[in-house]
Amino acid sequence: MTLGPLMLDVAGTELTDEDRRRLIHPLVGGVILFSRNYHDPAQLAALTAELHALKSAPLLIGVDHEGGRVQRFREGFTRLPAMRVFGEIWNGQPYRAKELARETGYVLASELRAHGVDFSFAPVLDLDYGTSSVIGDRAFHTNPRAVFELAQAVMLGMKDAGMAACGKHFPGHGHVVVDSHVDIPIDTRSLADIALADLVPFRLMTEAGLAAIMPAHVIYPEVDPQPAGFSRVWLQKILRRQLRFDGAIFSDDLCMAGAAVAGGLVERVAAALDAGCDMALVCNRPDLADEVLAKLDIDWPAPARARLARMHGHPHPPDMTALRASTRYAGALHHIAGLGLGSADLNLQADPTDYCARS
Repeated sequence: MTLGPLMLDVAGTELTDEDRRRLIHPLVGGVILFSRNYHDPAQLAALTAELHALKSAPLLIGVDHEGGRVQRFREGFTRLPAMRVFGEIWNGQPYRAKELARETGYVLASELRAHGVDFSFAPVLDLDYGTSSVIGDRAFHTNPRAVFELAQAVMLGMKDAGMAACGKHFPGHGHVVVDSHVDIPIDTRSLADIALADLVPFRLMTEAGLAAIMPAHVIYPEVDPQPAGFSRVWLQKILRRQLRFDGAIFSDDLCMAGAAVAGGLVERVAAALDAGCDMALVCNRPDLADEVLAKLDIDWPAPARARLARMHGHPHPPDMTALRASTRYAGALHHIAGLGLGSADLNLQADPTDYCARS
């Protein structure tokens, strides 16, 4: 049995019969977890173990766990700083900023792997123009080279812990004000302008071996009238052929308002996969997920399955007891202790990008 092209969510801290029915469907290949799916470390480990056991080819388990505002699991996990913290350190001490970013990536990934999570949708590669209502301090810096250096460091730290990274939101969400969770953002810049700035971190991270990318629900009308996640121009011509990216492409959540231009949810999933996404995310609408499972008819290519298979976490990660006994983990915690604490970068308010805060 191989992985399917859909990533769904689940209702709570334990699987329901309805969850299991959906997840064993041949079209399903992954699960994304939210804050509502977490109570404590033991519960999370039990949940991920059951998820992995549902199919002979284990489901991929992903989570938005970046640090700062976007950290789905908090109690029992290290509080991670927003990525802007590293950009601020970079301004005066670039080497130290990279060292701290790598240690943060290691802590992030090692704790998730210890609880059975395969990968995080991180790091953010968007530039911090100071205008985006949803990106903000999730971005490292406004300088493309700084974003690459710091994101690569996080990626290497994640790799140290046996986890692949997923850069987002291609080709760049930082220049638009509108939040694609609630509206359809439009970036009117030319391809040349985007290529000189926002595309740089994606190009350099691709060259550095980035395993996965998530496109933005943003329309760039000077390039294509379709949002990037539904665009063959962006995903196949530019990302695959020009940037030579050979990793996995995950759509952003197709239930978001920014995806509405593609029609109903079945049409959105089909359009995303046809444009070049390897896996399509359907979140927080189990009724619509059922419709997709019943109606989606797609010829899903073997290369997509192979790319997704590489997103599984490294097998047999240490549990938290073994992790706490390791000098690497203890050293990493020591290095990053206090980063961003007490600032706006680590406010614990519900993040607007976490739909479970509204459900």
